[in-house]
Amino acid sequence: MMKTAKATVLVAMAGLFATPLAAAELGAVDEPIKLAVNEWTGQHITTLIAGHMLKEAGYKVEYITAGYQNMWPAMAEGDLDAAVEVWESNVPQGYYQLRDGGRLEDLGALGLDAREGFVYPAYMEEQCPGLPDWQALAACAANFATVETLPQGRLVDYPGEWGTPGADRMAALNLPFKAIPAGSEGALVAEFKAAQSQKTPLLAVFWQPHWAITAFDLKFTKLPEGTEACYADASAGPNPDVTGDCDFLPTRVFKAAWPGLKEKWPAAHEILTNLQLSVEQQQPLMGAVDVDGRPAEQVVAEWVAANESAWRPIVDAAIR
Repeated sequence: MMKTAKATVLVAMAGLFATPLAAAELGAVDEPIKLAVNEWTGQHITTLIAGHMLKEAGYKVEYITAGYQNMWPAMAEGDLDAAVEVWESNVPQGYYQLRDGGRLEDLGALGLDAREGFVYPAYMEEQCPGLPDWQALAACAANFATVETLPQGRLVDYPGEWGTPGADRMAALNLPFKAIPAGSEGALVAEFKAAQSQKTPLLAVFWQPHWAITAFDLKFTKLPEGTEACYADASAGPNPDVTGDCDFLPTRVFKAAWPGLKEKWPAAHEILTNLQLSVEQQQPLMGAVDVDGRPAEQVVAEWVAANESAWRPIVDAAIR
């Protein structure tokens, strides 16, 4: 998630290339490619997989710990060469200025299906027929109620310092729920764990990719489509009196690089451009790190050894 730990593996390669690609030159193999390492687990895994692929192609790789908000000038100067999991929702304006000035290159979407919204444990579909459709929540609100929220249902919102997206949407959609801020990401996860163990009702604001989605079998409620128009024009959503009566806007996750990467390491540029990620594959790896406490390096090493068919074609296409 862009506000805390977020979390990567490659999707199946079938159909990845529309036409055959010619092999590229390796370039300066004696100099290391510097990959930015940011502060969330998923990004660590993504970067380690990308680094492994580059090493298999014949490159040296150096992992550089970098602040997500302030790494862009360093990349523009070539002190960093690439960042392989960039969440557009949190990119500073300085990134766009450097990109538009030709000092940073967008390597394309990563393919990660980033999402935020209202989630519930799958067993709630029996207690609230009509889910995942958001309109079912109006009739089932009492099934989500607690002593502190009666007669309204209870929604566990993001921690207070993250804003009030849950409360805002409940009000805009005229749903009879009271939003209760969680204390932290850990508190949200604790809510899921407690609910799952007792099969108690729960509705919360959450995000993917996150290992908890898989671990607790969480499902997203289908809210009205989140669009720019919904947030600017009251007539665009189901409630004609307000804006924001819809889902979160989707977040683009992409790769960025120093523009000199393509000339200095042509095959590396091709490898990173064609790197793709799957949420369904990424979340278990995040869980192995965040829940099981295993080192990301070990988790990634085991995955690449067992799934060579998933990443090897990208490397081979670039160098052969």
